[in-house]
Amino acid sequence: MTDSNRLDTAFSALADPTRRRILEMLLEDDMAVTDVAEPFEMSLAAISKHLTILTRAGIIAQEKRGRVKWCKLNPDALRETSVWMQSFGQFEAVDLDAFETFLEHELKDD
Repeated sequence: MTDSNRLDTAFSALADPTRRRILEMLLEDDMAVTDVAEPFEMSLAAISKHLTILTRAGIIAQEKRGRVKWCKLNPDALRETSVWMQSFGQFEAVDLDAFETFLEHELKDD
């Protein structure tokens, strides 16, 4: 996968507020899929789709421990994304919600 494709995949995964919230939760510790789903008002299948997107982007890893599927953050996965964002030194912090809106607008033009 090229650098551009990795960035596209990472930003696409980060564009959704549910997935960003999941990442915040995984900053604390590894979590079972059912525990990840608990605070959200959506089905386990919907959460699983979000987790699949994060896994395909390499941002999280999922592994089965006994009967339970666990999720853990891959801390190095966003290093390239972070370096790319830092290259825009004039930005102190990145407002991901505003960035999501920007991406949606840009993608509509394609």
